[in-house]
Amino acid sequence: MLRIRTTRTGSLSTAVQVVRYLFGKTVIIKHIGSASDKSQLTLLKIQAEDFIETYTGQKSLFNSLDNQKRNKIIQSQYARTVGIKYCLLKEVIYHLFRIFTFDRLQSPLLTDLVMARIVNPSSKLQSTIFLREMFDINYSQTDIYRKLPAFSDLKEEVEKRIIYFAKKHLNFNFTVVFYDVTTLYFETFKEDLSGLRKPGFSKDNKFSQPQIIIGLIVNQSGFPVSYDLYSGNTFEGHTLIPSLLEFKKKYNVQNLTVVADAAMISLDNVEALVYNEINYIVGARISNLSNSLIQNISNHLKMTDGLSYRLKTERGILICDFSKKRYWKNKNEMEEQLIKAKKYEGKPDRSFRKVKFLKSADKTKAVMNKALIEKTKLLLGIKGYYTNLKTESNVEIIQQYHNLWHVEKSFRMAKSDLQTRPIYHFKDKAIRSHILICFMALAVGTYMELSAKRSLQKTLKLLKEAVEVKIKDKITGDIITIQPELSTELQELLTKLTFTY
Repeated sequence: MLRIRTTRTGSLSTAVQVVRYLFGKTVIIKHIGSASDKSQLTLLKIQAEDFIETYTGQKSLFNSLDNQKRNKIIQSQYARTVGIKYCLLKEVIYHLFRIFTFDRLQSPLLTDLVMARIVNPSSKLQSTIFLREMFDINYSQTDIYRKLPAFSDLKEEVEKRIIYFAKKHLNFNFTVVFYDVTTLYFETFKEDLSGLRKPGFSKDNKFSQPQIIIGLIVNQSGFPVSYDLYSGNTFEGHTLIPSLLEFKKKYNVQNLTVVADAAMISLDNVEALVYNEINYIVGARISNLSNSLIQNISNHLKMTDGLSYRLKTERGILICDFSKKRYWKNKNEMEEQLIKAKKYEGKPDRSFRKVKFLKSADKTKAVMNKALIEKTKLLLGIKGYYTNLKTESNVEIIQQYHNLWHVEKSFRMAKSDLQTRPIYHFKDKAIRSHILICFMALAVGTYMELSAKRSLQKTLKLLKEAVEVKIKDKITGDIITIQPELSTELQELLTKLTFTY
């Protein structure tokens, strides 16, 4: 039978040993350590009892130290923190993955990379380090390089799960969707002649770097339901019809209305939308209308706040409305542009090519473009919208168009909160996998915002406050895990996210 023995040492400390008495002799099984005060002695005895339990495989019925003394390890001057973990945050994200049924994809690496993209967006290598340090999830760099390209094959499956989630939890019925495009640039100056990476018109002002174009479809709440990728030199107006037709066919949508900005409208697109029985509400570039038509619109609106006017055009029904707030904004912008134009008046024509309200006189000097000034004055405060919806009122059409900010907000979240760009991958499959990860993260992040009614960053900040702390005793080597105490605000957040802890 093993026992704990204490004995004085030559340095006046107290040694703690695990011993066995055999034929009248003391056999030292393990020397635990030496203590110079009562705290150290208590901790060494705890370690000795733990050693005996491990060595014999049996728990002692009568510990020499009561539980209160054994728990003093977390109060001891010899205890040190050895790390923190985002335990609650991990459980919440995993809980949301189960609601989205992402756990049924049978791809833990994919979903863990999505979690890292939500919580701490960075490169794939840095994501594996973060997962290991904060969640005790271990992947090697080889795992990333070997498995990442194959994730691109899961796009259809992921999208179906997100659509199912939107129908079940967000009452999505395909009636109205919002569409827009953005560009994502690469951290390189070398284009891919045969793949997606091409230089083109960049919304990020990275015209010398190759990019891809992503077309995103969201519902009325801004929740993303579908996306498509296009090579970087594709004109954004040419993405509308392919994306919508694929979406309509894939989910057998019978009655679909798309809301998009003015860049998407053209006679070809209007004809294609009507031919494929897709209703539309798109922004109108009314500055391209004839002077007589603009004058007609201005006469009907009479600078009356909230008044709208409807007329037929070759691009469908044109609805225009007047806003006093928009009027003052447009007027201030116009006055600033006129001040700038007057500085260049009379100068050589090469010096004013990007200055509005100027034109060239005999190709020698700049003069004020009075016709354009008068036309701009007529348009102050006026905005236009094209549609083929005949039964909806002007107010309903305008309100639907104004909801287009949701898709713009989704792009801001993707680019800022989730750091979708720049992209460091070069092969098409890896690029598609990266976008898939970001799309999944965008869906979960948007749902967190909709549920919590606060920004994603504020939600993550609150969840990160609930950390699991690991404490190690330097003498015994024991590590104790301390669970977080949840604030009232955090408990309310968990309720909104349908999570209990």
